[in-house]
Formats: sequence, structure tokens, C-alpha cells
Amino acid sequence: MILPMPRCAKVITFLSLILCLSFISVAQSKAGASASPSAAAEHAVSLAAAGRCTEAIPALRKAVRNVTDSDLRKRAGLAGVRCAMTRNQPYDAVEFLQILRRDFPSDPEVLYQATHAYSDLSTQASQDLLREAPSSYQVHELDAEAMEVQGKWDEAAAEYRKILEINPNLPGIHYRLGRVLLSKPSPPPELLREAKLNFEQELKIDPQNAGAEGVLGELALQANEWPDAIDHFTRATKLDSGFGEAYAGLGSALIAEKRFPEAVPVLETAVKLQPDNPTAHYNLAIALSRTGRKEDADREFAIHRKMQEADPAAATATPNP
Repeated sequence: MILPMPRCAKVITFLSLILCLSFISVAQSKAGASASPSAAAEHAVSLAAAGRCTEAIPALRKAVRNVTDSDLRKRAGLAGVRCAMTRNQPYDAVEFLQILRRDFPSDPEVLYQATHAYSDLSTQASQDLLREAPSSYQVHELDAEAMEVQGKWDEAAAEYRKILEINPNLPGIHYRLGRVLLSKPSPPPELLREAKLNFEQELKIDPQNAGAEGVLGELALQANEWPDAIDHFTRATKLDSGFGEAYAGLGSALIAEKRFPEAVPVLETAVKLQPDNPTAHYNLAIALSRTGRKEDADREFAIHRKMQEADPAAATATPNP
């Protein structure tokens, strides 16, 4: 059957319109697919600024990895952090922060946002802990750490003692309790004894605790118990080869015992690890002088003098044995 001409023209026009719309749709799809990473990143940042974080986060995740423009990459990362925190997606927030801290380690805006984000994540995690396990030793540990930050030594010690009531063999807690006891201004002899017992107990639980060995060495040094100080400091340096305070303490004890040849390499290590430690430089000068190395000794005395002139209080020297 042949359609009348006017009706036929209408059908042809309708088909043409459909074809035209199809071409437009294909063209738009191709344009979207060929959009540059920078354009996609700008669009994602705009979505985030408009509060459309659900749409923005996947695109921001791509942008922060693929965009070459550093400023745009940073803006995408910061927008990702804000969106993730707003949407309560901590894993996404940490992912963005790790990339930002790697690529912009000294950027003040990145550091500022990281400070707030990690603080918020820490608060959220502590609230989750309190809700899920209110009677756990970890809750007492959080409280103890908070008390330490505020300088509330008695309250912190009480929390650590509660932890030991729950789990007396938990690694690290005797060490922390001992440290808190020594943090009090001018601790009386009974607290010093309690602290020492805690460090000794810590080593029974964790013989690899270099910090406990170091503190016991320092306590022995202050009590003029040189052989004990040497033993503890020596073990501390073997457990942790980067423990500058232990090398310095060991050098002081060896100087007090007049074991100058042994003190030289120990104190040389100490000043390498702690070049700003005036007592280590002074003791090294003494050891070098007593082993006949006058020129090297004079150099170390000169270093100590400069430190003393710059900061007399900090550069109080160990008396010449």
C-alpha cells in the first residue's frame, strides 16, 4: 500500500529526528570518554564542593593518582579527604591522606588537613572502643596515655596498675608504669624503687626491651653503681644499635671506671648518633686525652665549649675524672 505524500513526508521526518538524536547521543558519549584527566578531576572537585561526595569520591580517587598537574592533584586529594570524612568513610580518608603525605610531605595545607583528619579518626576509633569493649585493658591504656599527656602522673600510674591487675604479663605496661613514676618531679626513694622493680619485671616479660635496659642503666649511673650501669647500657646498645642515650650513658660509666680505651669507640658512636649531646662530646674529649690523642681531644673540647657558650644550662659538663 502506498502512503499519501503528506503522510509519507511526516514518517521520513520522524525517522530523521530519531537518527539525529542517536548521532548526538553517540557524539556526547565519545566526548565524555575522551575528556582529559584534568577536566575529569576539575569536575570531580566541583562535585565535591557541591556536596555530591558519593559521585565525587571515585573520580577523585582516580584524579589523585593520574593527574600530572600538582596543584590540581593536591586539590583533588584534599577534596577526597573532606568528602571521605563527611561520608564517614575512614579507609578512603586514610587512602587520600597517604597519597597526599607522600606527594606533598611539607605542604602546610596538607599537614593541617592531615592533623584534623587523623585527630577525628582517632576520636572515632576511641569512641568505638569505649562502646564495644568498655571493660578492656585497652580502655585503661587510652586513659593512662591521656593522663600522661596532661602530666597527671598519679592518675596515669593508677590506670597502668589497673591494666596489670587485668593482665600482669602484658608487654610494655611495666615499662610505662616505671616511666610514669620517674616522670614525677623529684620522685622519693620509694617511687624510685618501685620504678626499678617495674623495669626489671618488664625485662622478664620482654627481654628485648632496650628502653628498660637503658633506664636501669641510667638509674645505676645516678647511684654511682658503675658496673651495673655498664651491664645495662651494654645490653641496651646490643638490643638497639641506634640508641644514642645508651651509648652516651655507657661512655659515662666507662669514664667513671677509668676504662678510657674502651670508652673511646663507645663515645664516638654516641656523638655520631647524638651530635648535639654536649656531655658525650666532653666525655669523649676526656677519653681521647687519657689515651694520648691530644689533637682529637682538643677538637672535642672545642665543640663542647661552643655548646656551652650557646646554651650554658644544657652544656653542663661531666666533671673531669
